Amino acid sequence: MDNAKLLRAVSVLRDFDDEAIERLAGDSRTEDYSSGQVVLSFGRPVDAVWVVMNGRIEVDLTPINKDDENLVLGPGEVFGEISLLTGEPAVADVTAAVASRLVRVPHDSLTREMGKNPKAARPLARLLAERLVAREQAPAEQRRVEQARAGGDGELSGMMEAPILVLNCGSSSIKYALFRDRKRVLSGLVERIGGPRAGIKHDGPAGRYEAEIEGRDHEQGLAKVFELLVDPGHGALERLGDLAAVGHRTVHGGTKFTEATLIDEAVKDEMERVSILAPLHNPINLLGIRSCEKLLPEGLPQVAVFDTAFHMTMPEHAYRYALPTSFADERMLRRFGFHGTSHKYVSQAACRFLDRPIDSLKIITCHLGNGASMAAVNHGRSVDTSMGLTPLEGLVMGTRSGDVDPGLILHLLRSKMDQEELDSLLNKKSGLLGLSGISSDCREVEGAAEKGDPRALLAITVFCYRVRKYIGAYAAAMGGMDVLVFTGGIGENGDMIRSRVCNDLGFLGIEVDEAKNRGRVKGVVAKSISKEGSKVSVLVVPTDEEGMIALESSRALSRAGVSRVLEARRDMPIPVGVSAHHVHLCQEHVEALFGPGHTLTPAKALYQASEFACVEKVDLHGPGGRVERVRVLGPARPRTQVEISRTEEYKLGIDAPIRASGDLRGTPGLRLEGLVGSVDIEEGVICAQRHIHMSPEDALAFGVKDRDVVRVEIGGERSLIYGDVLVRVKPAYRLEMHLDTDEANAGEIDTGMAARIDSIQRRAG
Repeated sequence: MDNAKLLRAVSVLRDFDDEAIERLAGDSRTEDYSSGQVVLSFGRPVDAVWVVMNGRIEVDLTPINKDDENLVLGPGEVFGEISLLTGEPAVADVTAAVASRLVRVPHDSLTREMGKNPKAARPLARLLAERLVAREQAPAEQRRVEQARAGGDGELSGMMEAPILVLNCGSSSIKYALFRDRKRVLSGLVERIGGPRAGIKHDGPAGRYEAEIEGRDHEQGLAKVFELLVDPGHGALERLGDLAAVGHRTVHGGTKFTEATLIDEAVKDEMERVSILAPLHNPINLLGIRSCEKLLPEGLPQVAVFDTAFHMTMPEHAYRYALPTSFADERMLRRFGFHGTSHKYVSQAACRFLDRPIDSLKIITCHLGNGASMAAVNHGRSVDTSMGLTPLEGLVMGTRSGDVDPGLILHLLRSKMDQEELDSLLNKKSGLLGLSGISSDCREVEGAAEKGDPRALLAITVFCYRVRKYIGAYAAAMGGMDVLVFTGGIGENGDMIRSRVCNDLGFLGIEVDEAKNRGRVKGVVAKSISKEGSKVSVLVVPTDEEGMIALESSRALSRAGVSRVLEARRDMPIPVGVSAHHVHLCQEHVEALFGPGHTLTPAKALYQASEFACVEKVDLHGPGGRVERVRVLGPARPRTQVEISRTEEYKLGIDAPIRASGDLRGTPGLRLEGLVGSVDIEEGVICAQRHIHMSPEDALAFGVKDRDVVRVEIGGERSLIYGDVLVRVKPAYRLEMHLDTDEANAGEIDTGMAARIDSIQRRAG
């Protein structure tokens, strides 16, 4: 049976026309598995739907719940389809019970075809809706999904299997690495570009290769790299056209780029525009991109992975300098942060190591090396970071001063020091080098300190003090911390530095086991160095920025496919609803506020058929004031949740985070007063994240998944783009976007206006 004939027989694909089936068959591949061979392992990302052609497939559900029975799938049956909607990884081990043949249909191909003909997706949408309804009634399956999302089978497991080349172009060097089948297969360094003795060090299948090369510019250096990639002995590709993409480490993306982005002329123009903020880096990054355009096959995708992108989730109060607003905006004077690729990687790797979902943790990451920075990562989002407009702000570094009084700079300028001298002083002569007078290398400074050198001792003390101060600041900013991560050359290898930083921080819950802390950390995803019972998990996580760039490049390619679907769906408007403040109550609190045995009284139906506005109202009391007569929405929920606007947050005197509905851990509480009683909740007050409700059929038509984050355009007298809009998918949902009252008023947006999804920011999973 050929693949097209098999796919035509699959019930959920029955409404696709013959041309669509032929295209799907062309994109699919046949896979043969021997008896006992694993098809999918628990926690691995799922990027395809598999159809059983012959044999028998067993789905092992017992590891999470011993009472579950294994599922057995036979010819014509499918698996992997639920992840098309939810983005979840495999929630079970899937194994061939006997010799079996499967047809693997990529999710991206299915998304493309459903985008062309949304009506054809209805049978699949109905199946997925049934699955989701059943899951809501099955706590064991919900736990299985949570554990699969928290775990995963490897730090690069979300990467596509096709080859991805990673390039990091510096002023006189090119670092590179090739990834295939989610593994690093070769890497190397071109150095001394522009000098008389340019050279290359290449580690490939045949081992180390070193040579002097023609390297008067980056283009010549890259030409040698590409030559080695396809070399029969040293390479790993038959031809350069086998590459799926080239991912470029790019320093500055300004305010426009919040994720890795496929490079086109508009992206290059924006990189040039913001080069004023990174004059030593962005022009070189662009040079590498343009050299690749000349040397690689035409049309081969290139992706820019920005150091600044991860930190673009910082709230305005964290990224703003206290300068006149219009003056700062005109000149892009704000905090951007750097090392974002590393901070993102290690925060995610820490969660995998701890087997905890990232959206439940408050993490402080310390990237300590010759360049050093820290980040506060709250529920997976960077909410603050130590570097600012430039990499000069923040921690003490190898040669950079870190934080100094701006008045010091004015004083030096008035003392007739010119700009070049000042730049050299702060960026090249300060930090560990300036304090110690010995070296910018922390190892050499430590060695001198051990021998009693007073300046070296001071340099180490100042370095560690600055890190400790930021740990305390970020713990305060997030209202606590769960995980402290060390990474970078010093963070991974400097056990004495880690010990000095963590010493006497027990009041924050940080307790280090000195025996575990000793030595360098290599060859592991992460290592715990905290004592048993420490409230804060202290980890050392070796960073892998190149691997993360490859992963982000892979994700950018996937988003590009969805963007084409979204462009085709611009004729499908999404109604806008403006959400006023409201309260969801659990039944216990309903009775405490309105009397024993009381049930919520519907006053009117809401647009979402599963909810209704109630007759009941409550007053909210915070430390700064009160908000009266806040509507309760029904039905009762498992936990009480209060949703307020930014204006009301200020009035109540609390700092409510922007969160998705139901994400309440670590949020503030307040007092609720009803007709007969009051309730004090310890947590549960949020400012609701912008979101879109969708049914499974809507989501498949738009090519998006539950928990995707998108940008949305809302028309009116002036068209506005809203980022960080969360997609939520449930069978009972009707298509609608929700904005809170403050945002709607600021944008002059009314209920009933139309929104359209402009682009996808982040994919679920």
